[in-house]
Amino acid sequence: MKTETFWAYLGEAMNILKRDQHEWKLRVESVDDMWVLARLVRPGYSFAMLGERRDQTTGGEEGGRSKQSERKKMWIQLQVQSVEHQTFSDTIRVHGIIEQAPLDVGLHHTHLVEIRDDVVLRSNKGFSAMDRDLLSEAVSASKRGQVALLVVEGDEMILYFVTGRGLRESATWTMRGGGKRGDLRQNEGINQQFRATVVSGLTQQLNEDLPLVICGPGHNRDRVMADLKAAGHKRTMVSIATSMGGRGAANEVLREGLAGTLLSEHQMVKEIALLEEAWKRISTDGAVAYGSLDLIKAMNEGAIDTLLISADLLRDEAAQINGKSWEQWTSQLKSLGGTLVQCSTDHDDGDQLNGMGGAIALLRYRM
Repeated sequence: MKTETFWAYLGEAMNILKRDQHEWKLRVESVDDMWVLARLVRPGYSFAMLGERRDQTTGGEEGGRSKQSERKKMWIQLQVQSVEHQTFSDTIRVHGIIEQAPLDVGLHHTHLVEIRDDVVLRSNKGFSAMDRDLLSEAVSASKRGQVALLVVEGDEMILYFVTGRGLRESATWTMRGGGKRGDLRQNEGINQQFRATVVSGLTQQLNEDLPLVICGPGHNRDRVMADLKAAGHKRTMVSIATSMGGRGAANEVLREGLAGTLLSEHQMVKEIALLEEAWKRISTDGAVAYGSLDLIKAMNEGAIDTLLISADLLRDEAAQINGKSWEQWTSQLKSLGGTLVQCSTDHDDGDQLNGMGGAIALLRYRM
């Protein structure tokens, strides 16, 4: 069994401690917040939090050997040069030059941001509309319930968490041998023992109020639900039949909206629904545009109803369309009555969006 306790996922949404035109003080509460923060922190911005530096004045000679300088905690403000963050990671590395600190001003430093850290982000020019929108989306995520998703097959079960920005695998239980051949009564005993192991793992991993979607092909998912209820689980649970197992089953639930209201308000599910509509329109030669030339034409005609764009492409200053950065080019969309949706690429449809150039538009009419 491979397992990972992911309590960080169950955290509250981004906590805004201060917010004005030029400075935001934020408390990071979850891995979704990490995803958002990694896109808010940009080169040229100032970024500050508690960090550690070695105070060279505390070093010296003792007994013929150099005495190691003391590490001191202090508030350090950087001019950001780069940001490193991996999908679903609970840390962010922010690299930059020290602007303000009790010592070492002008030297390089790296802040390691973790969940529940307080950070200050400052922009002398003021924050852009796309950053304000992304922060507002992170705050509104607190109004949506968290959901776990268990994919059930005969000899393997996989637990996922549906985050606002992706599908996170948390634990896998695998039954080696048994359940395939031999005496049916013996196999049923092995299956019951396997399900009991999974139920025990879920009891340890999940908050008692966290809703659970149980999905997969066949009827074993209903047996798992019965076992969970027998073990005292009173959480909201739904059993959903899918045409496949594994991650494909989880994607089918999200893509087809099979979990109903449990998942309908999640940002990722909304993104997937819009992207699926785009793929459908492509296949039927419908009202959709992708590729720079068609997107420029659609924008010039005021034909864009919804523009789906990778949040990373939107912030890539080196990427251009029609001689402008994507941020500059999309700024006119609101005045034309269009909607901008900043998409994550940390799910299958988002990855497909990347393959289409990172942006696609649902149009008001076919061009």
